[in-house]
Parts: sequence; C-alpha cells; structure tokens
Amino acid sequence: MTTFSPDIIDAILRHMNGDHTDDNLLIARAFVDPEASASTMTGFDGDGGEWDVTSGGVTSRASVSWPNGPISERPEVRREIVALYDEACAVLGVEPRPHA
Repeated sequence: MTTFSPDIIDAILRHMNGDHTDDNLLIARAFVDPEASASTMTGFDGDGGEWDVTSGGVTSRASVSWPNGPISERPEVRREIVALYDEACAVLGVEPRPHA
C-alpha cells in the first residue's frame, strides 16, 4: 500500500474539505449511505480515500477504493477523486459539473 507524505495529505484534505464539501457528500451518498447528511474527507492512501460520514446523527469512518485501482503518485489522487465524483454523479443521477 502506498502512503503519501503528510504535506500532500494535508493539502488535498484542506482543498477537498474547503472547496469540495458537496463532492464529499455526493461520494458518501453514492458509495456509503444514501441518507448521509454530512461527509468530511479524513485521509487517503494508494488504495482509496477515507471519509467521516454522518447519517442519522451518527458519524462513522468509511473507506472508498479508487475506481481505477491502486495509485502511487500525487497527480493520480486528483484523477481518482474526480473519477469517484463522476461515478457518484452517475449512481445518484446527478449531472456532473465540467472539470477544469
């Protein structure tokens, strides 16, 4: 299993939890619990991401595997989070926004 340095993890978590809170919730609803009311990305490694997902007032940690398999390089993290977002939109029937 590949691990990433703390500075890479911190930067990506700050970005996801600051700029993509709605994406975190979509991912949680599609892959963890359709009734999720909140979701915060808490970490990731080469195998997938981790989120704290709140549903029914209870928060639990959930892991979601990267769609394209294990990764080992920082640029692959963005690719896989975007792929998770796109898959979540497909599962939930939501129109995905364009990617920059």
